Amino acid sequence: MPFPLPPAGGDEGADPAGAPVLALELLVHGVAGAAPAELLGDPRTVRVTGDSTAAVFRRTEDADAEAHPERYAGRPVPEAYCWSRLTSGNGARALWLLLLPFMVANLAHWARPAGTTGTAPCAVRAYGVLVRLLALSLTVLLIAAACEVALDLFAWQCAGSGGCAGSGSRSWLRFLAPGGGWWAQPGRRLALGALVPAALTGLLWYLSNRTWSAYESQPPPAGAADPDTASDTEPALGRPGFWYGRRLVARLRAAHTAAGLLTVAVAVSVPTARQDRRSGTPVLEALGWATQALLAAGALAVAWVVCRRGRTEARADHHLDRAAVTLLPGAALALLVAVLVHACWARPAWTSTGRLPGDFAFGVLMLAQGGCVLALAAVARHLHRRAPDPAAALGGLGGPAVAMLGCALGGVMSGGVAQRVADWLDGPATPGTAGAPLPGPPVLLSWQAAVLPPLLLVPALLAAWFGVRGARARRRIAAGIAAEYPGETPDGPRSRRIAGARAAAALTDSAPWFVAAVSGITLLLGAGALAGAWIGGRVPGEAARGSGPLLEAAARTAQDAGSWLIGFGFVLFVTWGRRAYRDPAARRTIGILWDVGTFWPRAAHPFAPPCYAERAVPDLTWRMTGWTGRTGGRLVISGHSQGSVLAAAAVWQLPPATRSRVALLTYGSPLARLYGRWFPAYFGPGPLTALHGELDCWRNLWRATDPIGGPALPGAGQEVDRGPLADPVAYGRSDRHPLPAPILGHSDYQADPAFAAERDALLARLDAAARSEVPAQRPAISKARAAQADPPGTAG
Repeated sequence: MPFPLPPAGGDEGADPAGAPVLALELLVHGVAGAAPAELLGDPRTVRVTGDSTAAVFRRTEDADAEAHPERYAGRPVPEAYCWSRLTSGNGARALWLLLLPFMVANLAHWARPAGTTGTAPCAVRAYGVLVRLLALSLTVLLIAAACEVALDLFAWQCAGSGGCAGSGSRSWLRFLAPGGGWWAQPGRRLALGALVPAALTGLLWYLSNRTWSAYESQPPPAGAADPDTASDTEPALGRPGFWYGRRLVARLRAAHTAAGLLTVAVAVSVPTARQDRRSGTPVLEALGWATQALLAAGALAVAWVVCRRGRTEARADHHLDRAAVTLLPGAALALLVAVLVHACWARPAWTSTGRLPGDFAFGVLMLAQGGCVLALAAVARHLHRRAPDPAAALGGLGGPAVAMLGCALGGVMSGGVAQRVADWLDGPATPGTAGAPLPGPPVLLSWQAAVLPPLLLVPALLAAWFGVRGARARRRIAAGIAAEYPGETPDGPRSRRIAGARAAAALTDSAPWFVAAVSGITLLLGAGALAGAWIGGRVPGEAARGSGPLLEAAARTAQDAGSWLIGFGFVLFVTWGRRAYRDPAARRTIGILWDVGTFWPRAAHPFAPPCYAERAVPDLTWRMTGWTGRTGGRLVISGHSQGSVLAAAAVWQLPPATRSRVALLTYGSPLARLYGRWFPAYFGPGPLTALHGELDCWRNLWRATDPIGGPALPGAGQEVDRGPLADPVAYGRSDRHPLPAPILGHSDYQADPAFAAERDALLARLDAAARSEVPAQRPAISKARAAQADPPGTAG
């Protein structure tokens, strides 16, 4: 285990006369966060430990509770762990919206099926390699899109046309136009434009390196248990190195940075070398062949670094691959400089016409992504067949579906930038059509825009279908609502409101099929767009010319509408980010998105937003281990929503001696309903049953009106789960409830009488176990169930 046992004599806080020991309730909030005063129900709070980013708070009157345990007989000391600033801190974090495709690709790594222990290590590793390659392709896609804008549209097409570079708001490009001076030659324009995507690569490296220093590089505590003595069947989230990704992120960051720089170098080298071969200059031609050979070698080195190693979870790996971390991006930067110098060589006869060869590059990239997704689906299905899990999303294909969404987001964002810039440069004309002053972006991007309207039609139809199903379910549920409240007079509108809340909450369980439909249609339409671009070689409106008025009008309408939809979506995206930068309330909303998406370590994409759990889980584990060891007291960690996931992950990391003093209370928890469904290898029935075996004192509260929370262990009966709780607590008006009781849904679980009852019962069980010296664990059950988790070293 990665956290040390309490020192000898740690029970010094216990009363030798047998008086009740101190009890602590550690509250962990969920998505959207909560102020300490709100969690503790008192405006006077004090920070016990932590910093401005994440800290533990108590009420001011409880600050010295350990010195006066007699004051707390029969009740626990409440304290709150507040972690919301880990995901919604300063305004610069709104820029993380631009990293959304990277975050989605990283989620695909963790969404793999569980498989079985020891029988499919090669499949698990293959799954990890495929996801890492897919993530690498997204980095290349982003930088290629930046090259398309800076090199092709600006430096090649617009600057090569005097009418574009010297007119209106683009007059600042006049020094690049033909006859404009030293920079007017195409190679030099390309070299100058290459600084933009190179700077973007440097920005991504900087952001990743800064968050790496704050998150993944935090070393685990000294004195941790020897991982060599740990069981091979230990659940993945309990492994010593699970929350320490320093080595992997550093290696992937170096590879992705090198890939970005090499992409820029290729974008400059290919047209330069082609011109040298046409001109027949032997020296320049030889230099072009040499640089392209080095670029190919660099690409192979990047792929080797990405594929060679996955995560190391069996131990906290402090080693750093300094050769890869330093030499790989350094060599790529040196090669880029050499390519730019070669491109700046004088070539007086070179003129820029048409567009750069981006169609082939974007097509190969899109084809590779589709192939990776299909291969990923085959591996995922193989793993799922070895250990079928009926609750797993899409029959084990949740990971490939998520990966497909990441590719779609990357395509929409990169294509949206290119389309909007081309529309701006072309003025009133449509890029790529007859009579347009500029050729415009690659044809494939126009085909991608054209398939967007039918793609958006699919979610709209699904939403309508689910709306009809929800309305039917509401009518069916409403008929039995009044019977759940004995003695109450039926009230039709009241029953319909309660039934509507339950029907809406149940729609969460339909999300996998929604994702499957969108991912499947995206794959098919993407294949159609790629075929249309490569076969026709023209934008959809031009390709359909002469095929009939109806088809021609449909193609042109789809192209125009898709272009505007992509542009509108991107502008909306940027506007939302700017608003979040200025408005703390909007920034908090974006923080909610990252609460779910950035729980997992950066195992596939180093430029994804950082994993806040690599700070929060050790914080919670340190607090529980330190407090129980110092006081000898009992502790209930109670987590709401996403806080319940953090609480469970922290309990998994506890040493057995500490875990025997700790109870877990979860409410509104997505552990099984969302995490178990989408991440079955880590929160599926096997790992959660193992957690129950190691932590007998665990209760979970849930409501039928909650769209996020649900039962944690449906197969265990009432051993863990209590619910569904009545919501609302009263059907009509009464002496006890003179005003209508609200439908709480996902909020205010602590206001339910069941919360205090279950918390007190857990503390009583811990106290009884301590007095009778019977550990509150069941190792035999833990051994049997934990065998379903992956052994160390097979994390992909």
